[in-house]
Amino acid sequence: MSEDRAKVIPADRASARTDEGLTSRMAAVEILYRVDQESGYADVLLGARLPDFAPADRRLITRLVLGTLAWQGRVDYELAHLTGRKLAGIQPEALAIMRMGLFQLRHLDRIPQHAVVDTAVSLAKRIPKAREASGFVNAVMRRATRETVPMPVRERNEKTYLAIAYSHPRWMVERFVDWFGVADAERLMTANNDAAPNVIRLNLARGSRDEIIEKLSADGFEIGAPGRAPETIVLSGAPHFESRAYREGLFHAQSEASQMVARMLAPRVGATVVDCAAAPGGKASHLAEMVGEYGRVLAVDLNFNGLRNARDLARRLRHRNVELVCADLAAATPLAPSSVEYVLLDAPCTGLGTLREHPEIKWRLKPADPARMAAIQSRMLDNAASLVRSHGAIVYSVCSIAPEEGESVVDGFLARHAEFAIDSDVAGREEFRDVIDARGFMKTRPDLGGPDGFFAARMIRR
Repeated sequence: MSEDRAKVIPADRASARTDEGLTSRMAAVEILYRVDQESGYADVLLGARLPDFAPADRRLITRLVLGTLAWQGRVDYELAHLTGRKLAGIQPEALAIMRMGLFQLRHLDRIPQHAVVDTAVSLAKRIPKAREASGFVNAVMRRATRETVPMPVRERNEKTYLAIAYSHPRWMVERFVDWFGVADAERLMTANNDAAPNVIRLNLARGSRDEIIEKLSADGFEIGAPGRAPETIVLSGAPHFESRAYREGLFHAQSEASQMVARMLAPRVGATVVDCAAAPGGKASHLAEMVGEYGRVLAVDLNFNGLRNARDLARRLRHRNVELVCADLAAATPLAPSSVEYVLLDAPCTGLGTLREHPEIKWRLKPADPARMAAIQSRMLDNAASLVRSHGAIVYSVCSIAPEEGESVVDGFLARHAEFAIDSDVAGREEFRDVIDARGFMKTRPDLGGPDGFFAARMIRR
């Protein structure tokens, strides 16, 4: 802003704008603190806070939170050098402020460096527990504007370099390199640090694709590229959850890979479907639309609050054919064996394919977690498959790219259950043609076309 322009803005208005900017950034710091200190989940905390802000502030808060978490490994590497201290000994709110400030300095070049420093100090002064550290925050952030900490030398230890440069835990880098090779691992980690596309699923039970898109456009949605399926839309901007279209249940925000899982099951109209790990209800509501008003979806989950969310979603989308069952499928099935034609098991997993939306996962997962989850997934798949009648189908899926949670679980299942076989006909469907491998497994990755990292297999009971 020029000096002349600054003079014509009344002082009270300029102060109000400054206060609004600090308020939104304070919300981001609070979320970062709770993710770090209280093991909160960024998407849940964002969902609770964002309705209090204007759309522009929502976009900023979301970018600050998810970006800081995604780059936390590299940011912490720099902060350790800039502070000369172990980060665990720094006051937690002050650490959150500096992490967010350094993320802005390194990755958001539209914000002037002096403004980032001033904002960080102002935040420290406004947060009581961080107030005493405001001078320290000022010194560190000013030093960060003058110095850039060099990365480790790649030739000395390539995986250490990759871990710092791409902000992933070293053990995760080692796994990615083992699974995909160095070049693909770099490309994958680059994609993991990008913002995920804003994808919605149109509720075609409420109208045609063109009719719903017309209403969304009237509500200010920025319609971007079409997805693989008629109900899939990639937006150019963020969805408006305060819109009439949202209240009327015309759409649901759901990633494209997640939508593809229900499409893979492809239940016939009028069928009964069991969704075996249904919370929070995105796939169950998708299946409810696919089977139609005379079909039936039994949504099973151990998480009672998650089932309540599934119920609320079904009500907003006006699906009356979703029934809820609270049960632990890992222990036993609550339904009669061989009783249904279609079963979906989108199993609990590490979430390694969704690091764009859930970057805090990177810093919480342990090397043993994929194998630990695979043991749970195998028990759930055995129980879920017992519900499938002759010539029926089951889709097993996970939002993970770990082979232990994907093909290894399915291979173990097929070795125990000779009556099931992979449905190779899925590869012939146009929407899946480029994501089905030679064995009939669906595999997606964020660096290969944009969808989250999912694994899925459709199996038929012979």
